[in-house]
Amino acid sequence: MYSLNVRDHFMIAHSFDGEAFGPAQRLHGATYVVDATFRRSELDPNGMVVDIALAADELKRVLADLNYRNLDDEPAFDGINTTTEFLAREIFDRMRAAIHEGRVGPHAPGLESLCITLNESHVAWGSYEGAV
Repeated sequence: MYSLNVRDHFMIAHSFDGEAFGPAQRLHGATYVVDATFRRSELDPNGMVVDIALAADELKRVLADLNYRNLDDEPAFDGINTTTEFLAREIFDRMRAAIHEGRVGPHAPGLESLCITLNESHVAWGSYEGAV
C-alpha cells in the first residue's frame, strides 16, 4: 500500500460536558498538528498517490473553517463534546467530500483510504481512518 501524508495545524477553544473530562470541562485551548495520510494500492497514471500540492491546499482550506474558533459557539457542534477523536472524524468527512468533488486532483477517486490524525502534543494523538 502506498501512502502520502500532508500536514498542517489549527487552533481552537472548547470545553467538555461530563465528569470524565475533569478540568477540561472548563474552557481551554488546543493547538492540533494534523496529518492527512492518503493510501492506495496502485499509483495513479502520473506515479502519485495524490497531488501533494492540492492535498495540502485542501487540508489548509478545511482547517481554516475551524481555526481560531471557540467550538462551543459553533451551531454545528451544539451539544457535542468536540474531542480529538470527534474532530478527527469531522476533518475526515470534510476531506473525503473534497476527494469526491475532485478538489485534490482527477485521480483522487482511486484512493482507497484516508487517515486523519490530530496530534495534541508529542505524547498524545487521535485518529480516524476509513475508506474513501
